[in-house]
Amino acid sequence: MAPMSLHRLAQAALAAGVLAGLAAAPAAAAAAAPSTLPADQYTLTANYNQFDAVNSALVSTLGTAAVHTVMENANHDRTALPSSFSVAGLSTGFRFDSGDNSDCANYPQGITTSRDAVGTANGGDYDGHQLVAVSWYTKDGCDGDQSRSRITLVDWDADYPNAYRKILLVEPTGTAAAPDFKDIPIHAGGMSWYGDYLYVADTGKGMRVFDMRKILKTNSGGTAGQIGHQSGSTYYAHNYAYVLPQVGTISSKTTSGTNLAWSSISLDRVSKSIVMAEYTCSSGCTDYPNRAPRAIRYPFASSGTFAATTTASQALQLPWSKLNGVASHNGRWWFQSSGSKQLYYWKPSAASQTFAWVGSGESLSYWEDDTAADLLWSLQEGAGNRNVFAVTQATYGGG
Repeated sequence: MAPMSLHRLAQAALAAGVLAGLAAAPAAAAAAAPSTLPADQYTLTANYNQFDAVNSALVSTLGTAAVHTVMENANHDRTALPSSFSVAGLSTGFRFDSGDNSDCANYPQGITTSRDAVGTANGGDYDGHQLVAVSWYTKDGCDGDQSRSRITLVDWDADYPNAYRKILLVEPTGTAAAPDFKDIPIHAGGMSWYGDYLYVADTGKGMRVFDMRKILKTNSGGTAGQIGHQSGSTYYAHNYAYVLPQVGTISSKTTSGTNLAWSSISLDRVSKSIVMAEYTCSSGCTDYPNRAPRAIRYPFASSGTFAATTTASQALQLPWSKLNGVASHNGRWWFQSSGSKQLYYWKPSAASQTFAWVGSGESLSYWEDDTAADLLWSLQEGAGNRNVFAVTQATYGGG
């Protein structure tokens, strides 16, 4: 079934008044450019088989649900962007339902799409669906500590309902004889999808790896606080019907300077790599580093996964602060700062450009399109104002 083109979606939004007056490019100011760092000082160690024995036992016990099955059972309705939402170059977007839009215990962070996973082939469908995926972290109550993380898969074509489904992220525990799982209490600040693997940023360590072919079916009963094995073949997951178990870990190492803070990540399909950026402050922060941030590019091996050891292919020192999002495509870079409400564009051998941007902004994801304009997807995390949106990348220096 052919997906609805973003051109048609944009026309529908225009008819509703969302896009009126928003297509004009924002004024760009020239700014300092990033500087180059020694890339060989940054390496990754990959283990995609860390939990094989326990995961095999969990699959045997619980069974898996393919992505198309999960989406056939999507139980939340996305809504349209409000007419008050304004950003230059707006193409399309949505909001979560009213409960998720205002929930003070759960916060959306990372964003990726099936266009990351498979490119433009078959309309960007993964398992028959064109999807936008968003990562979230959960607090214990509105003011509590981080307690777990999840993703939402959002259907994004006209052949299916405007619906989404939540999936809990879990870490396998126990043994092959007694398999179990537990919550993953990370910030999940960035997310990239490449092939069948989903990569989620783990701030102080690197990335956690998940296999989209191994979504597990759980019992949605019990209480909201119950997680893992209960008795027999019954497993609870805070009333979630689906969990996605971690399959591996990508660990980061730095031989010079402080360890990287994996605040956001994004996929660059052109160079077959993941790029990351740090959230830091110029000064005065107590919960974040007070120093200049870095952005690092790590290439995939020819297999489409990271090698056992990977050396960065590019490393940058950045002149900005409070960066929540990063994207790169065909040698070009974008960085989003929630603190400054700005989007920065840069390509090598040129000065950067600074554009006005939304507040409360989070991750970025580049959307390739072979029949329409390429886009940048992003989102806002603030409760009551969680707009997930796409802008034409050319509006922001992309050309």
